[in-house]
Amino acid sequence: RIDCPGAEEEASVIALLMREVLETPGKTAALVTPDRTLARRVSAALKRWKLEIDDSAGRPLAATPAGTFLRLGALALAEALSPVSLLAVLKHPLACGGKSGGAFKYAVRRFERDLLRGPRPAPGIDGLEATLTAANFDPQIEKAHRKFIQDLAKWAAPFLNISVQDKTPLRDLIRAHLYFLEGLAADDQNPGASRLWSGNDGDAIQSFIAELLEIAPNLPPLPVARYPALLNAFLTGRVIRPLWGSHPRLFVWGPLEARLQHADRIILGGLNEGTWPAEPMADPWLSRPMRLRMGLPPATRRIGQAAHDFATASHNPEIFFTRATRVDGTPTVPSRWLLRLESVLTAAQLKEQMQTPLLQDPRWLAWQVKIDTAKQTRHLTPPAPCPPIAARPRRLSVTEIETWRRDPYAIYARRILRLEKLDELDAKLMANTYGTLVHDILDRFLHLYPDTLPADADAQLMKMGENIFGSATARPHVWGFWRPRFQRIARWFIAEERNRRMDVKKIHSEIKGELILGSGDHTFTLSAKVDRIDELVAGGLTIIDYKTGSYPKPPEVEAGFSPQLPLEAMMAMHGAFAAHGIPATTQIAALEYWHLPGNNAIPGSVKSASKNKSPDLLAREALDGLTGLIAVFDDPTTPYLARPYPKYAPDFSNYTHLSRMAEWSLEEDKGDDL
Repeated sequence: RIDCPGAEEEASVIALLMREVLETPGKTAALVTPDRTLARRVSAALKRWKLEIDDSAGRPLAATPAGTFLRLGALALAEALSPVSLLAVLKHPLACGGKSGGAFKYAVRRFERDLLRGPRPAPGIDGLEATLTAANFDPQIEKAHRKFIQDLAKWAAPFLNISVQDKTPLRDLIRAHLYFLEGLAADDQNPGASRLWSGNDGDAIQSFIAELLEIAPNLPPLPVARYPALLNAFLTGRVIRPLWGSHPRLFVWGPLEARLQHADRIILGGLNEGTWPAEPMADPWLSRPMRLRMGLPPATRRIGQAAHDFATASHNPEIFFTRATRVDGTPTVPSRWLLRLESVLTAAQLKEQMQTPLLQDPRWLAWQVKIDTAKQTRHLTPPAPCPPIAARPRRLSVTEIETWRRDPYAIYARRILRLEKLDELDAKLMANTYGTLVHDILDRFLHLYPDTLPADADAQLMKMGENIFGSATARPHVWGFWRPRFQRIARWFIAEERNRRMDVKKIHSEIKGELILGSGDHTFTLSAKVDRIDELVAGGLTIIDYKTGSYPKPPEVEAGFSPQLPLEAMMAMHGAFAAHGIPATTQIAALEYWHLPGNNAIPGSVKSASKNKSPDLLAREALDGLTGLIAVFDDPTTPYLARPYPKYAPDFSNYTHLSRMAEWSLEEDKGDDL
């Protein structure tokens, strides 16, 4: 008897028991269990040694390549080619789209990256074409994507055309579905039908479809959205069995198949209550007395059959009982058969022998642990890449300077390795996109009304927001979700503008500038795109940064870990924005964050970047800090460390997983001091 900690360990132990049998010529082994999940796990564990096992219960037809392709195709069509379901069927091994496998997979990856990442497109082919048009790609790239969409439209059109109906006959849905699959399955050498219906699983799916078409006229029309579920329901319970290729000496049997077969080693697996024996099914129509009066067998009769099967299988010269003490984290109860065996042994005064190797062999669990245990372990140190000076960036923006300070590894990954994070598939709403659009709206408004505000400024700003959000987010539900928030921001923004305009001589919005530091071969270019610079009537500049999300707190700014506004002030002092009519100056009146959350309580607020230091001092310290940072990283031995200052590490980074931070750091490091 072997009691395993969990289901995975039980499957591994059983696989070891079966693999050990092969060391004896001619010896056979069989796993007997009613637990189909355990049987599949054992079959998977045996593939470690390239052993294909004969499972008498067969393989679910829905889990075969052809069955999976059938189900994924139905889901993609029923969901009007939504990104996740569409990519699932396009990336299936049977999908080739009339090309070679490699060429089609390349086209799918490019299509995914360019069009399907981010918020969900509008449904159907029209949504994909609208997304392509709005993306404004290079003509050659657009031509390739448009050809891809046209091919999809050709294969999916019959199904999408009938999907607009409230209800559709099942026969029409099946035929349109098969047309889509056969078009998608064709490659550059074979038509789709010959690839889709070939092999053991292809033959089984073909027979299944033939039966479904035969009974389809007897079923009522149904909504397209229910078609995938109906298909899955019909596929449930259908299995296929391999015609050849399974191992001749290893078997998996159910209790019924084990009655008339024999193996040298029998393993009875899954010996837990609820599995062996299974719980009797509740009858919603007949109680137990009613079944007896009607002459029907009691619901507990199957427990007696399970006991008979267990006793029969246990009469073997070599027998192993296995169970998992926990399944999916939940404690289990040993099977009543095991408990009764313990009672028999106790009555026969053999209870103490259960701890002997004959009845409780600890070696198998120990071997199971060792089989995946590494021979040696080593502590993973934080990454410390030291690229050559020629590969190190000589140009960064003010926002990247902050990243350079807090997480140099992110600069290494993005600017030296040139790795960019892909957008999520079927992303709901991206806050960074919303923030970008808010910046764009405020910029256009300030360019339209740089001096005086109109009487209906609120309405004008709101109308401008609707136009920009509507054209930039041609996706379902995006503008509707953000509209109330932007309305509150617009009202607060106009009220703040009316209070400030008397003190402002000129407003500069979304202006770009560059400042070259150093000389000769050691120059470094600092670039910036400032949200807003106000020239004041009394002299001096106010530099403003819009923040729709969180904003840096004064201690972070004063410590030099949020240097964006101080660096922009330093650039203004050195004439980096002279091309926009902002001369070099030594007077910076204020550095402000305009926090624009759009909440009911606080739609917007003005936050000073510093409490204890003047803007001029912050600008000078930012220049000194940047000069020192450049000098440090101009040393070829300086590594690009991941979060060198845990207390000031960024809350989120796209490159944390690349640095494998979870393997070498502790969460409590977040609170460490410098």
